[in-house]
Amino acid sequence: MFKVRVAGSLAALALSGCLILSGCSAPWNKTDNSHQGEASAQDSSWEEAPEEEATEGKTVSSSEEDSVADTAKETAVSSSAENAAADAAKETTADSSAENRESDLQREDCDPVDTTPQPVSFQEDWEFGANSMIHTGQAVLYRAAENRKNLVIGVNAGHGCEGGSSVRTYCHPDQTPKITGGSTAEGQVTATACDTGMDFYDGTPEREVTLAQARILKEMLLERGYDVLMLRDQEDVQLDNIARTLICNAYADCHIAIHWDGDGLDYDKGCYYMSVPDGLKTMYPVSEAWEKSDHLGECLISGLRESGALIFESGSMQMDLTQTSYSKIPSVDIELGNAVSDHSPETLEALAGGLVAGIEAFF
Repeated sequence: MFKVRVAGSLAALALSGCLILSGCSAPWNKTDNSHQGEASAQDSSWEEAPEEEATEGKTVSSSEEDSVADTAKETAVSSSAENAAADAAKETTADSSAENRESDLQREDCDPVDTTPQPVSFQEDWEFGANSMIHTGQAVLYRAAENRKNLVIGVNAGHGCEGGSSVRTYCHPDQTPKITGGSTAEGQVTATACDTGMDFYDGTPEREVTLAQARILKEMLLERGYDVLMLRDQEDVQLDNIARTLICNAYADCHIAIHWDGDGLDYDKGCYYMSVPDGLKTMYPVSEAWEKSDHLGECLISGLRESGALIFESGSMQMDLTQTSYSKIPSVDIELGNAVSDHSPETLEALAGGLVAGIEAFF
């Protein structure tokens, strides 16, 4: 009788094991109490069976094991074939996706870029737009034809706004007074909308040199794939400092204003950028951009230094400016020297190369 129980138990275990091997879900398991009674009943009936029937039961159980094992093998082979087919399909899909991406890139490369200069106008409904007093002029957007970086560099050739010296605008968006000196004294609430700039020792107006420098910088940036927003693209543009800044806020990724310092010194003190004073760093919108603005200034000075330009002291000076007070993007006033500085075409080329190096380091 002990042999009969063993045979019955082996058959039950073999059936359970084969069902699991075949990948199907078993009709019961160890934790399914509803089926344990059926197993007990089978064991009880087999207790009364003659020894010959038990032997026959072993033979049948062995045949069932072989049959289920064969089924499991067939299922495993079928599953392997399905997996291989799925893997092949994935590889085909991946290859197709790669081909599609390559095709898209080829189309992008082949699509011509409209490099026609686009005029950009001031919008009076922009935030702080009401603070601008001179904004009938237009900036010009140039697009790179090749190696596009999809970045717009705002290049502001300082000064060059006829009549700007006779108009006043608020130094800060919130109409609070200036906290440092400069061309407008500390404590003033309004400043010149856009002054005429100084004259170099040889009599050349600063506004002419800033425009020449801006045009050289524009060409270098376009060659490297940057789009360029020229805030002043001619001798005169009727855009005050606030208007130029707000146009950059709307269309550019950074704003670089080009100047030479009218400090009255009789020696070349070198290049520096005007950093944001500590007392303005919590004022809106300065609070949103001052860290990036200072980082951009540091990058520009580093690029100029590597190009061989003379750098003034640490390369920065804190200054409360209308430009940075209204900027929501990285914004820097870069002073490329003073009235004594050389401004020959060769020097302007070298300075432009340093500025480009700084821009590329920043982005």
